Amino acid sequence: MICCCTAVAQTYEIGVMAGGLNYIGDVGRTNYIYPNAPAFGGIVKWNRSPRHSFRASILVGDIKANDLDSDETSRQQRGLSFDSPFVEASLGIEYTFWEFDMTRGFSLPGTPYLFAGVNYFYHKEYGQGFNEQGELVLRDFGKEFDFSIPIALGYKQAISRHLILSAEIGARYMLTDNIDGSDPGPEIDSGPFGNPNNNDWYVFSGIILTYTFGRQPCYCGF
Repeated sequence: MICCCTAVAQTYEIGVMAGGLNYIGDVGRTNYIYPNAPAFGGIVKWNRSPRHSFRASILVGDIKANDLDSDETSRQQRGLSFDSPFVEASLGIEYTFWEFDMTRGFSLPGTPYLFAGVNYFYHKEYGQGFNEQGELVLRDFGKEFDFSIPIALGYKQAISRHLILSAEIGARYMLTDNIDGSDPGPEIDSGPFGNPNNNDWYVFSGIILTYTFGRQPCYCGF
């Protein structure tokens, strides 16, 4: 039996996220990456190897859109808008394109990475209705919880022996088409609009700063 210890490799990361959110759906702009609302959060990672990590995060911000910002004339004429508070809990796996080991030599490593997993998020539930002036608007009908599937691409760079700075762009495919009130449930007396064949999306673009700590446990080879 042979036993050895890796005494200097950091196992865990904890840090903060900051950036912007943008929504892609049946209201407002159709740009894929156009952050128009700030978002902030926290993140933790468990580095299981130099190539992959388990990752959990909480992200808080707003998701909003306005038809008047769209390049499409039909949306500008419709003039709908919404602004929903948003909280996302995310869990998944981060894979690096090549090994990311902060303990080898004197150089500070960097690598592209890919993240995928599952999100559970809170948002307001909307439906069409008329305001006091008789104008058609999106009305707030309460809160809703839904799932989304995140796929994020980023690049991370060690800036010291304990700090890692990442830049990330991540799209979230929602398992709902009603974050904008375009496909309301039967409990909301409001008709659908927009494209019924596509669910909504939202995108996070930002930076992540994490602090690494801990040591890998001893392992034994037989």
